[in-house]
Amino acid sequence: MRFAVIVFPGSNCDIDMYHAVKDELGSEVEYVWHDEESLDGFDGILLPGGFSYGDYLRTGAIARFSNVMKEVIKAAEAGKPVLGVCNGFQILLEAGLLPGAMRRNESLKFICRPVQLKVENHETLFSSTFDKDEVITVPIAHGEGNYYCDEETLAKLKENKQIVFTYNGSNPNGSLENIAGIMNEKGNVLGMMPHPERAVDQLLGGADGLKIFQSIVKKWREANVVNA
Repeated sequence: MRFAVIVFPGSNCDIDMYHAVKDELGSEVEYVWHDEESLDGFDGILLPGGFSYGDYLRTGAIARFSNVMKEVIKAAEAGKPVLGVCNGFQILLEAGLLPGAMRRNESLKFICRPVQLKVENHETLFSSTFDKDEVITVPIAHGEGNYYCDEETLAKLKENKQIVFTYNGSNPNGSLENIAGIMNEKGNVLGMMPHPERAVDQLLGGADGLKIFQSIVKKWREANVVNA
């Protein structure tokens, strides 16, 4: 499986993402600059964390209009796995690939620390290697991770089991219903504020995040065996 790590001006977790995929997962991966106009040849798309375009206007608001986002949307519509982490999640929200919006942390402060997550749905493209209701530890690092949506959207997220991860125990940012990660209705686009790419090796303090990448590859291989 071949992954693309999208790099925007201001991305700062692209190297972490590249390392997670190449060195820990053992898959092919390439950096793709934000002004590229094709993602042909890639099986999965990764939008890393950081401060794209300096987070001017709103987080992800300018990055949403980058040339490459047309191709990200095209890949998502084609059913390819798309994972947005932290700023990548914010960009997916701005691009309309996921519902809702992101607000400043309730504390109005930047937060950087490990948190516990509960796997709310372990039967997805991104979570199939986890157990039901498994609690994992993954770090966060954000100033605007307070997820919000209206009541109708929240009801749909619950009905369709689109809430994949929630904060377990304490809620670090005030996010609605403790939401830490959601996917689209089709199930191939996931946005999450915690950084799984920073939890892929025990030397980093834990390897719970690696299972997300392993889940993607597992489902991709299963699909390709069926279609072969």
